[in-house]
Amino acid sequence: MSHEYRPPQARSRLTRRGRLALFLGALLAVGAAVLIPVLRGGHEPEEPRRLVIPEGWRATQVYSAVDRALELPPGSAKSAVATAGLALPAEAKGNPEGYLFPATYPVTSKTTPAALLAHMVRTANEKLATKAVADGGKAHGMTAYQTATMASIIEAEAETPADRGKVARVVYNRLAKSMPLQMDSTLNYALDRSTVETTLSDTRIDSPFNTYERQGLPPTPIDSPGLEAMAAAVAPTPGDWLYFVTVKPGDTRFSATYEEHKKHVAEFNNHRAQAGPRAG
Repeated sequence: MSHEYRPPQARSRLTRRGRLALFLGALLAVGAAVLIPVLRGGHEPEEPRRLVIPEGWRATQVYSAVDRALELPPGSAKSAVATAGLALPAEAKGNPEGYLFPATYPVTSKTTPAALLAHMVRTANEKLATKAVADGGKAHGMTAYQTATMASIIEAEAETPADRGKVARVVYNRLAKSMPLQMDSTLNYALDRSTVETTLSDTRIDSPFNTYERQGLPPTPIDSPGLEAMAAAVAPTPGDWLYFVTVKPGDTRFSATYEEHKKHVAEFNNHRAQAGPRAG
């Protein structure tokens, strides 16, 4: 289909995540709130501090949080990537984006950034290798890395936990029709920002993450997806949707046709006009 440009005020919105008990019960035994131990040297008793890595954080945010938690100079965690021996797939080309698994990690004075990052990557690999995620990805013809990439988009775009599977379905449906994904989250990643507003000039930037201009998934994940997003990536909700827009918080409308989508956009505009100008 031809390129459709959605008006700036009708952008799909980046969101904060809630919790969702998806049907993959075995997978949900360990989630973003689980305490994952990090091996440390020595035998001195020490009360660990907790480092929380939320779902949807980019690698740059994780690096900064690790530096602060370990009381290291800025840039220490990022520099450690080169020597940490991270168990990344060849497709990642040494870039851990999408593989710094969101969870709560205990850290002590013995914890090193290399050990902490390596444990995050091992944990992500474990989640991607679970039977439900691995088999689901293969059923859709995806590698584990592509599953992580798909999940990262779902993590960024879904307005509510229940929307994750629907967002996944929109992505699959667009890929099947050779339509550009047109995801604002990938533009935000390219521009190193987080916003709900996207301009026409934004959609014309020269970047492999510009999914308005380029078809297919972006070349890498765009954030650290959680277990629920991974589950949605391999088990999308059945439907024929090709578009979605958040009319108001908690109310994302999914449409199969552009005409229907435009009606939902009009509702969004009306709601915004009644609510008045918003900050940020």
